[in-house]
This record gives sequence, structure tokens and C-alpha cells, in this order.
Amino acid sequence: MNKLKEYLNSHDISEIHPSDIAKILKQLDDSEFADAIKLVPSSLVGDVALALPDRYFDDVVESLSVDELSHAVTELESDDQLEFMQELGEVDESVASQVFETLDEEDKQEITKLQTYDDDEAGAYMQLEVFTAYKNEIVQDVIRRFAELRQANKLENVQNLFITGSDNKLYFTVGLDDLLIFDFSKTLNDNIELSKDSFEPKKAVDTDDIRDVVHAFEEYDLSVMPIVNAYGILVGRITSDDIYDIINEHATEQMYNLAGVDDDAEEDDEIMKAGKKRATWLSLNLFTAIAASLVIALFADTLESMVALAVLMPIVASMGGNAGTQSLTVVVRQLALRDISQGDAMRIIKKEVALSLGNGIFFAIIMGIVAAIWFDMGMIGVVIALSMVINLLAAGFFGATIPLFLKRMDIDPAIGSTVILTTVTDVVGFFSFLGLATYILL
Repeated sequence: MNKLKEYLNSHDISEIHPSDIAKILKQLDDSEFADAIKLVPSSLVGDVALALPDRYFDDVVESLSVDELSHAVTELESDDQLEFMQELGEVDESVASQVFETLDEEDKQEITKLQTYDDDEAGAYMQLEVFTAYKNEIVQDVIRRFAELRQANKLENVQNLFITGSDNKLYFTVGLDDLLIFDFSKTLNDNIELSKDSFEPKKAVDTDDIRDVVHAFEEYDLSVMPIVNAYGILVGRITSDDIYDIINEHATEQMYNLAGVDDDAEEDDEIMKAGKKRATWLSLNLFTAIAASLVIALFADTLESMVALAVLMPIVASMGGNAGTQSLTVVVRQLALRDISQGDAMRIIKKEVALSLGNGIFFAIIMGIVAAIWFDMGMIGVVIALSMVINLLAAGFFGATIPLFLKRMDIDPAIGSTVILTTVTDVVGFFSFLGLATYILL
């Protein structure tokens, strides 16, 4: 806690970044945290709480009064207000209701408006604070108004001016750097008329899928995007910092899904909650493992007659599983980045099959020679070599097709792909290896 005091005393409040405070708070134990959070300037408490991992939010709520939490909300921008209130509601609905009732009417209306959107809609992530001007306004008047709003601290992180008509429909987006080289004595429309195309806005509708918005930010290298409603009326904006958070959350979710765990549960300190989520996938994996074991059981006599097969068998399954995971990971990631178009599926499948087949032949030769020398039996080298080629070929094919199929079925390709793929590679690996051994060696 002394480190936090030193940091706060050595910096002017305008220089303090919430993330720096959050880093210090994460180093404290529970007993120190409650006292330390009260040292944070009231204007930064909300930002600090959102910068901390979710598991700290309970401690923030327990350490602050309703009035302190309410003040924290009022200092946030509208999109962050919504996130803060949502997390507060998950921790304690009663406290969330009390905090909401203490807010002014404008904040209540903004939070309520943003709550009407679904989690996958662009409107749920937008800020309602925007800097706008009418087409017929004189440029110098717009700049004077902007300066007054900034001095009053009513605008933050403004990079663009959104230009509307009297009907509030969005017509143009002008960067502040472009605004400064306009003719100050003319209207915005007069300046823009010279090169309209340069100021055509890249915009999204509030009901658009947020993934489409993220893709547009990446494709056009945007720092901000205006959000309009179905009638073209400007309703808010989404900034790049929100997009970075969404990308990070989605990447984390995909990694967890590939591993068969739930990202929300893993952020929680409750062992039982995380354990139940993991157990769901482990249960499914148990049944798939039994399926693979049943394949082995079909060749029990073959295994009993030749112990060397039991020694070599896991190698085939392991190589197939790893090769399949490589293909699966690449395809899932490319789907997430939208690098694969609708007509691109066959190209991806051919590529992954070719890669797996090439690797399969290469490692089959190596393992075939090793097995033949190891057990002084040439034909056992042939068996494992053929089996490895078959299994890696299947791994590449199913590693590519499983996520593509799930995507086509409108299911997140990361969910369940690993379990399905592991089953395929185990079954194909064991069956091909033991089946070939039975046919060739016995």
C-alpha cells in the first residue's frame, strides 16, 4: 500500500493512468486491498475497477459505499458505465439497484438505452458521447465550441468530428487534423464539397454484429467508427480501445474453448464453478476415450501375441493428434480473423491434407526404420509407417473440415473441435495400426 501512496503523491492526477494503479493493487493481499482502493482518487475509481481482473470487482464493491460507487459511475463514459453496472449487478443486484437510483436522469437514460442491445450487437459497445456539428456551421464556430467542451472536460478521446444534417443523419466524418486546414470563414459543407469522397464515413448500424465492426476496424485501420440507427441517425461511436478489448476477449475465449474450459468460469475464484465447467468436457472426453479403447479391444489377441505393438501404438495416435491439432488451430484462427471466404473451404482442406501427408510420409520413413531396427523386424516398420501415413492424412483432413463444418452450422469452431478431433485420430490411429498388424504380421 505504501507503493500506491508514493505513486499517487509523486504524480499529478492528470498524469495518473488507471492501469498503473491497477498494477499496484494486484500486488496487494486482501487485507491491504480494501484500504488501498480508498486511496484512489474518486474520479479514477471506476476506470481502475474496470482495469482490474474481474475477480477483484467483488473487493471493490465491498470496500466502497453506495455513494462512492455512484460517483465512480458518473466519472465514466457511457460504454464503461454500462460495463461497470453490469459487473456490479453480477456481484450484488441490491447494491446495483441502489447505485442506479442515485444517478442523474441523463446517466440513467444512457445506461438503459445501451442495455437494450444484445451482447453481440454494435450498440452494446458504443459510447454515446460524440462531437457533432451541422453541415451549415461555420468552421471557426465549430472549433470554438470544441475548445469550450474540452476545457469543461465534457469530451474525451476525440479524433473526429461527425457532421450531420438538421435531421441528425450522419453525412460526413472529418478528422480534427483535416478540420484545422479548412477555411475557417466558410461552412463545413463548403469545405467538404471540394472532396466529398475523402470524408465519406465508414459507419456501422447499431444492430450490426460486433464481429463485423471489429473486422472493419482491422481492414480499414480505423481509430473510431460512428454508429447510426436503421434510419441513418447518428447514435454513438466505437473507439479503437474498445475494439482491442473485444479482440482480446474473443482470443481468450477461443483459446479456452479449444482447451475445453469456460472463460467466464476461469476468471471466477469459485473452485466448484470452474470445476463443473471443466468436468463437462472431461466427461465427453471420457466417452471418446472409451470409444478408442473399444477399438483396441477388438485387437486384443493381436496385442497379446506381439508386445512390440503395445509399445509402438501410442506413437501413431500421438503423432496424429498433434498433426490434427496443428491443422485445427490454424483453421480456427483463420476463421476468427475472417481470412477464409465462403468459397475457400476446398483450398484450405487441400492445403492441410497436403501438409499432413507430406509430414506423414517423412516421419513414417523415420519411424519405420527406427521400429524395424528396434525390434529387429522389418515388417513391423512397414506397419507403423503405413499407419502413420494414414493417421496423419486423416488428422489433416478432419483438422480442417471439423471447424469448417461447425462454422457452416453457425457453431463456434473452437467449441468441441479438440474433443472430436482427438477421438478421430485415436480411433483411426489404433484401428489402422492394429488392423495392418493383424493382416501383415499374423
